[in-house]
Amino acid sequence: MGLDFLENGSIFEHAITCAEFGKFHYYLLVLSGLIYANCAISITIISFVLPSAQCDFDLSSSDKGLLNAVPLLGMFLGSYFWGCLAEMHGRKNALIGALLLDGIFSLISSFLTFFWPFLFCRFFSGFGVAGYLGILFSYLGEFQPKIYREKVLSWLETFWTLGAIALPLIAWGIIPLTIEYRYDIFKYSSWNVFLTLCSLPSIFLALWLTQFPESPKFLLECGEYEEALKCLKQIYMENTGEPGDSYPVRSLIENEVRCSIVSIQSKRSLRSMKTVKTPKDLRNLLKEIWYQTKEMFKPPHLKNTVLTCLIQLGLSSTYYTMMLWFPELFNRFEHFEHEQPGKDTSVCQVSSVYIKTNGNLNLNDSCGSSIGHSVYLHTLWIGIACIPTSLWMPLCVHRLGAKFFLVISLFVSGVVIAALNFVRNSLQNLILSCLFEAFTSLGISVLMCIMVELFPTNMRIMAAAASATFGRLGSLLANILFGLLIDSHCILIIIIFSSFLIISGMLSLALPNTKHKDLD
Repeated sequence: MGLDFLENGSIFEHAITCAEFGKFHYYLLVLSGLIYANCAISITIISFVLPSAQCDFDLSSSDKGLLNAVPLLGMFLGSYFWGCLAEMHGRKNALIGALLLDGIFSLISSFLTFFWPFLFCRFFSGFGVAGYLGILFSYLGEFQPKIYREKVLSWLETFWTLGAIALPLIAWGIIPLTIEYRYDIFKYSSWNVFLTLCSLPSIFLALWLTQFPESPKFLLECGEYEEALKCLKQIYMENTGEPGDSYPVRSLIENEVRCSIVSIQSKRSLRSMKTVKTPKDLRNLLKEIWYQTKEMFKPPHLKNTVLTCLIQLGLSSTYYTMMLWFPELFNRFEHFEHEQPGKDTSVCQVSSVYIKTNGNLNLNDSCGSSIGHSVYLHTLWIGIACIPTSLWMPLCVHRLGAKFFLVISLFVSGVVIAALNFVRNSLQNLILSCLFEAFTSLGISVLMCIMVELFPTNMRIMAAAASATFGRLGSLLANILFGLLIDSHCILIIIIFSSFLIISGMLSLALPNTKHKDLD
């Protein structure tokens, strides 16, 4: 490896390219994809618990808004925590910890019969989800040669779609069952079984992840050259079947000395602060976190940080609110059309059957465990509707660029939300819901792909955590607002959410293009 190459590209890009692209990358994509699919399930699982646990917990619309908001509060508070942990202990360890936290607390919540302990566990489940949602794209992206990076990251959207399809199928197969076990105050119903089964993949995926290495780019940035080289040799051996000694890059230390691969910023690495034994160590750690946070909000990163945070705020607050409430809205449409067959009604008018009268909700004496089959079917169609966009992006991202998909997804979804005001029946509501999910879920994935290449390695996870914090805060407030306004000021919600998405689309036009950019 001569200096002629080093003048034209980064050492890491050359080293990861020499490891070739093959079996290891496919295995890693499958694992990362399943984690992302599990993320889709973990985030939206409460949407099926809402109508199912309605009678068990005696929930009002504002209670349901709270139940939707509490996991998002955990995601809001967890985003920056996991970002710091990933910079201190590595992407892999943080991913494993986040998956286990989500899985364990979700499993515990499935056996609880009281509302407030249930909320407590869902909070920590959301706290864990924030970790692997914020770290996953960086972990996967840092293993990819730049020629494949955008395309590989784009395929994660397909796995999100698989999760969105799997969730209603699992719910449809379990929740309608007449399962009920009682012992004193303990009650275990079909929706509890549903929660139990959906909590297990997080634990299994964490165990599988232990078989994969740490990100070589992260190790290299931290000055752990031998570990980085060992990781690259492992990738090379698995891809080619050749012994590690035949890997063409002999020493990363020599190349680092000659060409200064370690950035100036990474010399103040959180990795060096990973052992905290005294109050002074803790103060130094907090100083380093504050230092790296300030660096994100200074040139040359200030513009990209502000733009991604604001785009994430508008996109996430709308997406996570609507997706968590879609099954509830479908359930309301079914109740309305059952009571008044053949009568057209809008999304806002249909909620009138849930307005409180004399302190009681008009639930038609129907408990949430008897969710109509059309609710599952409609939610399934929403997941299926994502297939075209989830295939369109990885097949065309090389030609059109990730920024194109982000702009299109935001503007289209903003128009779709505005069109909800003109819905007159459940079929029209379903069509718009499908379009909304297809384009906003695409936008979420595209924004994460773009951020992998916008920021340097020592800042990438922290930047993702900062934007995620803005997004989760917006989601938290939006879910509470939705629960408070859905029964009485529905049109206001439509105006606010549509405006959020369109403004985010306008902001995304200011983002730089990232096609084939080096990770350095």
